[in-house]
Amino acid sequence: MFSGMSGLINKGHKIKGTVVLMRKNVLDVNSVTSVGGIVGQGLDLLGSTVDNLTAFLGRSVSLQLISATKPDANGKGKLGKATFLEGIITSLPTLGAGQSAFKIHFEWDDEMGIPGAFYIKNFMQTEFFLVSLTLEDVPNHGSLHFLCNSWIYNAKHFKNDRIFFVNQTYLPSETPAPLVKYREEELVNLRGDGTGERREWDRVYDYDVYNDLGDPDKGENHARPILGGSDTLPYPRRGRTGRRPTRKDPKSESRSSDIYLPRDEAFGHLKSSDFLTYGLKSVSQNFLPALESAFDLNFTPSEFDSFDDVHGLYSGGIKLPTDLIRDISPFPVLKEFLRTDGEQVLKFPPPKVIQVSRSAWMTDEEFAREMLAGVNPNMIRLLQDFPPRSKLDSQVYNDHTSQITKEHLEPNLEGLTVDEAIQNKRLFILDHHDSIMPYLRRINATSNKAYATRTILFLKNDRTLRPLAIELSLPHPGDDKSGVVSQVVLPADEGVESSIWLLAKAYVIVNDSSYHQLVSHWLNTHAVMEPFVIATNRHLSVVHPIYKLLHPHYRDTMNINALARGSLVNDGGIIEKTFLWGRYSMEMSATIYKDWVFTDQALPADLIKRGIATEDPECPHGLRLFIEDYPYAVDGLEIWDAIKTWVHEYVSLYYKSDDTLKEDPELQAWWKELVEVGHGDKKNESWWPKMQTREELVEACSIVIWTASALHAAVNFGQYPYGGLILNRPTISRRFMPEKGSAEYEELKKSPQKALLRTITPKFQTLIDLSVIEILSRHASDEIYLGERDNPNWTSDTRALEAFKRFGKKLSEIEKKLSERNNDEKLRNRHGPVQMPYTLLFPSSDEGLTFRGIPNSISI
Repeated sequence: MFSGMSGLINKGHKIKGTVVLMRKNVLDVNSVTSVGGIVGQGLDLLGSTVDNLTAFLGRSVSLQLISATKPDANGKGKLGKATFLEGIITSLPTLGAGQSAFKIHFEWDDEMGIPGAFYIKNFMQTEFFLVSLTLEDVPNHGSLHFLCNSWIYNAKHFKNDRIFFVNQTYLPSETPAPLVKYREEELVNLRGDGTGERREWDRVYDYDVYNDLGDPDKGENHARPILGGSDTLPYPRRGRTGRRPTRKDPKSESRSSDIYLPRDEAFGHLKSSDFLTYGLKSVSQNFLPALESAFDLNFTPSEFDSFDDVHGLYSGGIKLPTDLIRDISPFPVLKEFLRTDGEQVLKFPPPKVIQVSRSAWMTDEEFAREMLAGVNPNMIRLLQDFPPRSKLDSQVYNDHTSQITKEHLEPNLEGLTVDEAIQNKRLFILDHHDSIMPYLRRINATSNKAYATRTILFLKNDRTLRPLAIELSLPHPGDDKSGVVSQVVLPADEGVESSIWLLAKAYVIVNDSSYHQLVSHWLNTHAVMEPFVIATNRHLSVVHPIYKLLHPHYRDTMNINALARGSLVNDGGIIEKTFLWGRYSMEMSATIYKDWVFTDQALPADLIKRGIATEDPECPHGLRLFIEDYPYAVDGLEIWDAIKTWVHEYVSLYYKSDDTLKEDPELQAWWKELVEVGHGDKKNESWWPKMQTREELVEACSIVIWTASALHAAVNFGQYPYGGLILNRPTISRRFMPEKGSAEYEELKKSPQKALLRTITPKFQTLIDLSVIEILSRHASDEIYLGERDNPNWTSDTRALEAFKRFGKKLSEIEKKLSERNNDEKLRNRHGPVQMPYTLLFPSSDEGLTFRGIPNSISI
């Protein structure tokens, strides 16, 4: 694009530029989440010197243009003269919140060619966030845009000058020759040398195992196994920090309140998710200990006494000591999300699941419907063999074949036999047996008490599901080799049997809640995506087309993952305190990762693998669903196809043949390292794409985008709407099913509500659960949704911009189609008894707790 144009620039010409940046004190998260910030002081702010915009003037920030068309004696693009920021632009309609614009003029003559990059140096002591540089009136070219979105620290912190490239797109082989070395050098800088402890201003992307979840120096109970680097506990890699090892275990990394991640992965924009996500720290470090002390001092009963008592969380609230409210109220996250009234009441918003009916959650139809349209809608699978069998090693666990019989099921099969129902693909199973059984002895040795569960369901003629039987299993009291002890519970509408059935459903949901949080949500979206973020930044230049395609879907992922390792999934973190798996949570997710298959993360492949669908070219999206009214699958396939169509169009713009792809050194290095290092414990799996064809690249990129956007949205933003009612989505079970003749059985007969509440999540853990999942279920004020970009100048390629515009238009059409589906009364699974229209895969959303919207990335 640049060749042959340099001679048209007049000697001595000055190019006018506009630099947009944000000061650190505008973006400092501490200023909105700390007590000091609330009273106006903040933490680590710029101070009186840099707080004034004029501090950027004088000779504090310099820029130096680099030619894309004229090489120096070493073959690298010629460097222009360093120049400094000039005056403040007081009126610029394109400025975003908190942004400031400055004038700059570059001396540039006909021997310099066309600019293609620039260096920037910051001579101030404090960093700032560089948003963009725009060059105007470049002769015979017009404007050039440089999208930066990066923190710029004092120049002394960098071994190499900070460089930014124009918003054009090049495969490595098509890069203008004067920019080739600059492109290669920048990737070398981002990879680092793999040594030393990383500092906040570093820009190094590297890998490590999960060796920072425990704190063995505090004692054996605080140690946690290392995840990753072994066949026993494989795991995706996380970002390397280089912190010193613990004293007691040299293989474990010491913990600290600040976890390094490449600085540009930290929240670098004015968004309420800064506020939301750091709220997790506030809950963990401030609210949780204060609340715990209140319960320890018996300021509030530790148990709910009735369902009305639970509903009181959303109406009257819970009275807490005034001094406790005073201690937590300065934290805006808690004040906002817990609805503290400043006196002594803690109150939550009513979750969507009870906004129409307070009791519809108890129905069998709703219990089953949430397997298709709830917060964990991708676990149910077709029952293909009867009775269900275990895949656990029989040499270790003996025979774990299900004790559910045909006689249990056939009275409710609408005249079919079990064999006929299986042949007609009318029987389904929610199986939480094999995942928990190896850990069940250890879990039940704690205060938690649980079962491995299997739930059999029947697809009725009206296309809704009916639960037929629940199997509750425990390890044999002798040893694992002695097998399993199981009981089968059948549906009942009245008497103590109906209470036992409600309890059985609660045990199932407790298992499902832990599996959802640690596997469907954490492992299969957050954790598996982090290696993609790291590998992309290490091997794909910012001007590479695949970098431009995928980068928006990585926004804030490493940051939220680092925060999770510090507050959520760590030793003593919120997950361990409030979910069934407790201290074994992350270890159990590692054993489940053994069965993770990248290519099965594509929605069509997932549905086929679960037996929910089969290929059929006559059906929409080429798949025939055996549960036609399956909201997650039906809506998801619309989104999946839109993503894949967009990716195919985009990839086709740059790779004209498979050979072009094979000969792309950056792409091949990216994929090789992703497989062999990022997911290195699974590097020998035969299912990995070889990345030799455009079709493989399209499928891989579609999976990445689907996982980071739609899949995460489907399993995340329904957490509070469904789980805000702890009765509907309990996270802990504390007692076994009562036996006839016991005091617990008599309690169940006389006071079934109290018996259920003594079994599931108690009040303290409920308050923590609700505080966290409400934060996680909210959308930020400046969320960027699928089909949107944060800057219209993300590429100068008009072909890509037009294809992206078509993608956005398609998503708008899909949203209208999904709305129409929700108005179809025949599709009962889209609303269910609770009257919650399925909206989790609607692409757009407003700010807040909306039960809809697909953000581009895993930002919370």
